[in-house]
Amino acid sequence: MRNERQPQRKVGSVGKRRRVDGRKSAKPARPDSAHGTAPSAPARSDGAKSPARSRRPAVLAGAAAVALGGGAFAVYSVFGGGAFAEDRSSRAGDAKPVKTGPLSAAEVRTATTAFLTAWQKGSVAKAAAATDDSAAARAALTGFAEDARVKDVTLTRGKRAGAEVAFSVKGTVSYKGTDKPLSYTSSLTVVRAEKDGEPVVAWRPSVLHPDLGEGDRLVTGEAGTPPVKALDRDGGELTAKKYPSLGTVLDGLREKYGKKAGGTAGVELRVVRAKAEKGRKKNADKTLLELSEGTPGEVRTTLSPSLQAAAEQQVNTRKRASVVVMRPSTGEILAVANSGHGFNVAFQGSLAPGSTMKIVSSALLIDKGLASANKVHPCPKYSSYGGWKFQNDDKFKINGGTFKASFARSCNTAFISQAKKLDDDSLTLEAQQVFGLGMNNWAVGVPTFDGSVPVQSAAPMAASLIGQGGVRMNPLNMASVVATAKTGVFKQPYLVAPSVDGRTLATASRPMSETVRSQLRELLQYTAAAGTAAEAMAGLGPDYGAKTGSAEVDGQEEPNGWFTAWKGDLASAGVVQEGGHGSESAGPIVAALLRAGSG
Repeated sequence: MRNERQPQRKVGSVGKRRRVDGRKSAKPARPDSAHGTAPSAPARSDGAKSPARSRRPAVLAGAAAVALGGGAFAVYSVFGGGAFAEDRSSRAGDAKPVKTGPLSAAEVRTATTAFLTAWQKGSVAKAAAATDDSAAARAALTGFAEDARVKDVTLTRGKRAGAEVAFSVKGTVSYKGTDKPLSYTSSLTVVRAEKDGEPVVAWRPSVLHPDLGEGDRLVTGEAGTPPVKALDRDGGELTAKKYPSLGTVLDGLREKYGKKAGGTAGVELRVVRAKAEKGRKKNADKTLLELSEGTPGEVRTTLSPSLQAAAEQQVNTRKRASVVVMRPSTGEILAVANSGHGFNVAFQGSLAPGSTMKIVSSALLIDKGLASANKVHPCPKYSSYGGWKFQNDDKFKINGGTFKASFARSCNTAFISQAKKLDDDSLTLEAQQVFGLGMNNWAVGVPTFDGSVPVQSAAPMAASLIGQGGVRMNPLNMASVVATAKTGVFKQPYLVAPSVDGRTLATASRPMSETVRSQLRELLQYTAAAGTAAEAMAGLGPDYGAKTGSAEVDGQEEPNGWFTAWKGDLASAGVVQEGGHGSESAGPIVAALLRAGSG
């Protein structure tokens, strides 16, 4: 059910690239909590106008061409005119007005063609000068030729959407006598230069290649790590062709285990990621083109081939869906899938979990003696704390009901009403010490975000109790939460057995009391049988439990829908971004996988 109406702030980079799923765009996103990197600055359009150009760029018969669509080709001179920043700087003393206002189609076309023509001709300085950050563009374009070793570049402009223009890149990657063709599509955005208002390309690393983030590089050479042949738990090979969601997972396995698995490196063009910030996990490098094959080593995972196939099928029924299945008794991850095959939201997403967080909050309230499953508990229509007024979905209330009834119906005010009796760090300590969350110490075998429950005060602290405020989770985290509630013991999820490389798995610093465990199981079982999760979980009992959730997000018409549940020795959690109520969006996905794994 939807949580309080105080909206969650979007997590992501600024401007059009701001997203809640942590998905990397031109520059990686920094969420409100722990996962992500600093947001990129938006392209500026500050209202200043530039001097009129003294002349149009000349058309030269011998210059390199950039395709302009529709079969026509235009060639722009890289000399003189108003095309480049250094030309404009020579007229700095002119008192002409600076251009402002929306860009015309002609201005977008001219700026795009000037940049692409100069890049195609190898005129790095002139291409860089046609952007709003010539130093960064010059370094990246130089690296494209010298480090990525791309030659014979052909750039073809595609469709324009406002100030954004798509274009295709074709070239040849050449390394020690081996050549291979390269082709991909990218896009750029034209903005007005801050200095004079002339149209220029807003420089972002993704202009060079869409997989590049801030600080990333394209490099061709002997691979830093040998390839690996990833195996499922039964010994079958895992490939991105067979399981599209596993692309980033396979990249992570290679980076982690390539040198340990006994393979030899080949030659490839790859994205070399920027060094991670302190306290954060670095994303895996990505292979873009293989010039010569290496000899792969083998690494076995815990993935179930049947459940992985079912998970791939289920997430494809909804847009922006992600899901994880694990085994509560051991922590083994049995499936991970995302309907988008780029950023791995299931493992690395950083989203407000909505009411699924009430599992942790309930454990806290029971621990503190502030709630008990079968005791009367307040669930008013409204509850205020710290200057915010919270309400329940459709403003319902429960008169004289138990805490179990409030939990099953996902009553927000049942939790907000207890905020005044808690310390600012109470929820943070419960999450860390009992559920193993938020300490950035999980050793899954590939990069993950391990949840964040920051210490907050006043209204944000209260909002955290219902999975908003500063709390951030992903399906892996919430599958672990329901698994811990089911067994009473935190077992860190893992994709590769620790015996493979001798790593140490994270543990909880204190056990869950039997009182908390038994009451949490009762709450979750009742919700699966008669609460908001009943329809999705029908027929899966009696050894089952579930919790629904919805998380409001600024700028979204519908909230993110969450669902987490267990059945026997299976636990699963899923999210459908902008999916609405979790019972209707993520619920059927999770329930279908629990059925598939129990058959």
